[in-house]
Amino acid sequence: WYETLTLQSQLRHRFPELADPDTYYGFRFCHQLDFSTSGALCVALNKAAAGSAYKCFKERLVTKAYLALVRGHVSQSRMTIRYAIGKNTTEGRTHMMCIDGTEGCENPKPCQSELIVLEHGSYSGDPVTKVLLQPLTGRTHQLRVHCSAVGHPIVGDFTYSLGQDSSPYRMMLHAYYLRIPARGELIEVCAPDPFVPAMDGNWEPQRVTRRLEDTIQELKDKVRGHEPLAAHLDKSWLDPTVWLVVPQCGSWLAGFQRVPEEGPLGGQFGKALEQ
Repeated sequence: WYETLTLQSQLRHRFPELADPDTYYGFRFCHQLDFSTSGALCVALNKAAAGSAYKCFKERLVTKAYLALVRGHVSQSRMTIRYAIGKNTTEGRTHMMCIDGTEGCENPKPCQSELIVLEHGSYSGDPVTKVLLQPLTGRTHQLRVHCSAVGHPIVGDFTYSLGQDSSPYRMMLHAYYLRIPARGELIEVCAPDPFVPAMDGNWEPQRVTRRLEDTIQELKDKVRGHEPLAAHLDKSWLDPTVWLVVPQCGSWLAGFQRVPEEGPLGGQFGKALEQ
């Protein structure tokens, strides 16, 4: 079995002129999302751009923030989760990751995630919490494993509920914010929030703890305060680096938002989607 309706096939259909037959997947994906995760995904349109993005990921200069609905009402307004994560070698679960101390957990590595509560509410009548998640390390399935480990698994996560949470139409994890201080141009995008009642009537917010806009602005200010000034202002590097950032999954071209418009490369990033 394999999936035929893939991100690659959608990109080829929508932007056939951007496909690169010299690459394994047909496009230069700078990173990846889990199959059932929606949100912002960056694609480099040439080798130089890919190298610039890769350097940012390698040096941990990239900032990512995810939105999620998790089971139960999270009592703390903010949590730092530090469980080490390794590969699950238990028979029947080798496609999964696990926290250190779990039977069959192989090669656990230190991991850290930040969780901020945005809203409390219900999903199909069951208590849930809308949260912003920031992975500070990059282990496979990190956010899913960490949420499960603190007793608040992501709604619709079939794998880490061991097949129990199968009623929701999708896993409620969304890559909302992506910031890559690439050499030559700062990439900073938001993929619109899908966890609103207008898009899913099963989600009923009841109490707002923090506004999403304020939380993201706080994150931006924090990142900018720690980032070297030259990280994205190197105007001597004027290769025509072009980027494509797509909201993945569902109506993946709807409501695309890009910030900001200006940049050392004249705002070339994202133009493909704005046409």
